[in-house]
Amino acid sequence: MVLHDFFFYILAAIILGGGILTITRRNAVHSAIFLVMTLIGVAGLFLHLQAEFLAAVQVFLYVGGITVLFLFVIMLVNLDEAAKQRQFNRQWGLALGCVLLLVAEVGYFLYQGRDSFSFAESSGVLLQNNTQAIAMSLYGDYLLPFEIASLLLLVAIIGAVVMAKKQI
Repeated sequence: MVLHDFFFYILAAIILGGGILTITRRNAVHSAIFLVMTLIGVAGLFLHLQAEFLAAVQVFLYVGGITVLFLFVIMLVNLDEAAKQRQFNRQWGLALGCVLLLVAEVGYFLYQGRDSFSFAESSGVLLQNNTQAIAMSLYGDYLLPFEIASLLLLVAIIGAVVMAKKQI
Protein backbone atom coordinates (compact mmCIF):
# COMPACT_ATOMS: atom_id res chain seq x y z
CA MET A 1 0.00 0.00 0.00
CA VAL A 2 1.32 3.41 -0.95
CA LEU A 3 1.78 6.11 1.69
CA HIS A 4 -0.70 8.27 -0.23
CA ASP A 5 -3.41 5.63 0.21
CA PHE A 6 -2.51 5.12 3.86
CA PHE A 7 -3.13 8.79 4.70
CA PHE A 8 -6.39 8.74 2.77
CA TYR A 9 -7.68 5.78 4.78
CA ILE A 10 -6.56 7.35 8.06
CA LEU A 11 -8.37 10.59 7.21
CA ALA A 12 -11.44 8.67 6.06
CA ALA A 13 -11.50 6.78 9.38
CA ILE A 14 -11.22 10.06 11.32
CA ILE A 15 -14.06 11.62 9.30
CA LEU A 16 -16.31 8.58 9.58
CA GLY A 17 -15.61 8.05 13.27
CA GLY A 18 -16.14 11.73 14.07
CA GLY A 19 -19.39 11.79 12.10
CA ILE A 20 -20.75 8.73 13.87
CA LEU A 21 -19.75 10.07 17.28
CA THR A 22 -21.29 13.46 16.43
CA ILE A 23 -24.74 11.99 15.92
CA THR A 24 -24.63 9.36 18.68
CA ARG A 25 -23.54 11.47 21.68
CA ARG A 26 -26.23 12.60 24.10
CA ASN A 27 -24.27 15.62 25.30
CA ALA A 28 -24.54 18.46 22.78
CA VAL A 29 -21.12 19.89 23.67
CA HIS A 30 -19.48 16.50 23.08
CA SER A 31 -21.26 16.30 19.73
CA ALA A 32 -19.87 19.72 18.78
CA ILE A 33 -16.35 18.60 19.73
CA PHE A 34 -16.66 15.49 17.57
CA LEU A 35 -17.99 17.71 14.78
CA VAL A 36 -14.76 19.70 15.04
CA MET A 37 -12.83 16.44 14.70
CA THR A 38 -14.81 15.57 11.58
CA LEU A 39 -14.30 18.99 10.02
CA ILE A 40 -10.56 18.91 10.70
CA GLY A 41 -10.44 15.51 9.03
CA VAL A 42 -12.16 16.98 5.97
CA ALA A 43 -9.61 19.80 5.95
CA GLY A 44 -6.87 17.17 6.05
CA LEU A 45 -8.51 15.44 3.10
CA PHE A 46 -8.48 18.75 1.20
CA LEU A 47 -4.77 19.08 1.96
CA HIS A 48 -4.29 15.52 0.78
CA LEU A 49 -5.91 16.53 -2.53
CA GLN A 50 -3.60 19.58 -2.76
CA ALA A 51 -6.47 22.05 -2.34
CA GLU A 52 -4.80 24.25 0.26
CA PHE A 53 -7.26 27.11 -0.07
CA LEU A 54 -10.25 24.85 0.60
CA ALA A 55 -8.46 23.36 3.61
CA ALA A 56 -7.82 26.83 5.03
CA VAL A 57 -11.44 27.86 4.40
CA GLN A 58 -12.61 24.64 6.05
CA VAL A 59 -10.59 25.36 9.17
CA PHE A 60 -11.32 29.07 9.45
CA LEU A 61 -14.96 29.10 8.40
CA TYR A 62 -16.35 25.81 9.64
CA VAL A 63 -14.09 24.79 12.50
CA GLY A 64 -13.61 28.34 13.70
CA GLY A 65 -16.85 30.11 12.89
CA ILE A 66 -19.68 27.65 12.53
CA THR A 67 -18.63 25.52 15.49
CA VAL A 68 -18.41 28.58 17.71
CA LEU A 69 -21.90 29.50 16.50
CA PHE A 70 -23.12 25.98 17.37
CA LEU A 71 -21.61 26.24 20.85
CA PHE A 72 -23.18 29.68 21.28
CA VAL A 73 -26.61 28.27 20.40
CA ILE A 74 -26.07 25.25 22.68
CA MET A 75 -25.31 27.56 25.58
CA LEU A 76 -28.39 29.69 24.90
CA VAL A 77 -30.86 26.82 24.50
CA ASN A 78 -32.42 25.35 27.61
CA LEU A 79 -31.13 21.79 27.32
CA ASP A 80 -33.16 20.51 30.29
CA GLU A 81 -36.42 21.32 28.53
CA ALA A 82 -35.14 19.99 25.20
CA ALA A 83 -34.20 16.68 26.85
CA LYS A 84 -37.81 16.21 28.03
CA GLN A 85 -39.19 16.53 24.50
CA ARG A 86 -39.56 13.55 22.20
CA GLN A 87 -36.25 13.11 20.38
CA PHE A 88 -37.16 10.83 17.49
CA ASN A 89 -40.04 10.70 15.07
CA ARG A 90 -41.81 7.71 13.56
CA GLN A 91 -40.27 7.73 10.07
CA TRP A 92 -38.42 4.43 10.39
CA GLY A 93 -39.86 3.14 7.11
CA LEU A 94 -38.54 6.10 5.13
CA ALA A 95 -35.14 5.78 6.79
CA LEU A 96 -35.01 2.06 6.04
CA GLY A 97 -35.93 2.73 2.41
CA CYS A 98 -33.12 5.28 2.10
CA VAL A 99 -30.62 2.84 3.63
CA LEU A 100 -31.71 0.09 1.23
CA LEU A 101 -31.38 2.47 -1.72
CA LEU A 102 -27.89 3.47 -0.59
CA VAL A 103 -26.85 -0.17 -0.18
CA ALA A 104 -28.23 -0.93 -3.67
CA GLU A 105 -26.22 1.95 -5.16
CA VAL A 106 -23.00 0.87 -3.47
CA GLY A 107 -23.63 -2.73 -4.56
CA TYR A 108 -24.22 -1.61 -8.14
CA PHE A 109 -20.97 0.36 -8.27
CA LEU A 110 -19.04 -2.50 -6.71
CA TYR A 111 -20.58 -4.88 -9.26
CA GLN A 112 -19.71 -2.59 -12.19
CA GLY A 113 -16.14 -2.21 -11.02
CA ARG A 114 -13.62 0.46 -11.90
CA ASP A 115 -15.31 1.35 -15.22
CA SER A 116 -18.32 2.87 -13.44
CA PHE A 117 -16.08 5.60 -12.04
CA SER A 118 -14.92 7.09 -15.33
CA PHE A 119 -14.28 10.81 -15.38
CA ALA A 120 -14.08 13.26 -18.26
CA GLU A 121 -10.67 13.87 -19.73
CA SER A 122 -8.97 17.07 -18.63
CA SER A 123 -8.36 19.77 -21.21
CA GLY A 124 -4.67 19.88 -20.36
CA VAL A 125 -4.85 23.41 -19.00
CA LEU A 126 -3.65 23.43 -15.42
CA LEU A 127 -4.67 26.32 -13.20
CA GLN A 128 -1.53 27.50 -11.49
CA ASN A 129 -3.33 29.57 -8.90
CA ASN A 130 -6.63 28.02 -7.87
CA THR A 131 -7.07 30.55 -5.05
CA GLN A 132 -7.09 33.41 -7.52
CA ALA A 133 -9.56 31.61 -9.79
CA ILE A 134 -11.92 30.96 -6.87
CA ALA A 135 -11.65 34.57 -5.73
CA MET A 136 -12.34 35.94 -9.19
CA SER A 137 -15.38 33.70 -9.54
CA LEU A 138 -16.72 34.35 -6.03
CA TYR A 139 -16.22 38.11 -5.97
CA GLY A 140 -16.91 38.65 -9.66
CA ASP A 141 -19.59 36.40 -11.12
CA TYR A 142 -21.23 35.40 -7.83
CA LEU A 143 -20.91 38.60 -5.81
CA LEU A 144 -24.66 39.15 -5.37
CA PRO A 145 -25.44 35.61 -4.12
CA PHE A 146 -22.41 35.83 -1.81
CA GLU A 147 -23.66 39.08 -0.28
CA ILE A 148 -27.24 37.75 0.04
CA ALA A 149 -25.95 34.65 1.86
CA SER A 150 -23.92 36.81 4.25
CA LEU A 151 -26.94 39.00 5.00
CA LEU A 152 -29.13 35.94 5.62
CA LEU A 153 -26.56 34.56 8.06
CA LEU A 154 -26.41 37.91 9.84
CA VAL A 155 -30.20 38.07 10.15
CA ALA A 156 -30.28 34.48 11.48
CA ILE A 157 -27.69 35.28 14.14
CA ILE A 158 -29.51 38.43 15.22
CA GLY A 159 -32.82 36.53 15.30
CA ALA A 160 -31.30 33.75 17.43
CA VAL A 161 -29.92 36.27 19.91
CA VAL A 162 -33.25 38.14 20.13
CA MET A 163 -35.22 34.92 20.64
CA ALA A 164 -32.78 33.64 23.25
CA LYS A 165 -32.78 36.95 25.11
CA LYS A 166 -36.60 36.86 25.42
CA GLN A 167 -36.41 33.41 27.02
CA ILE A 168 -33.69 34.35 29.50
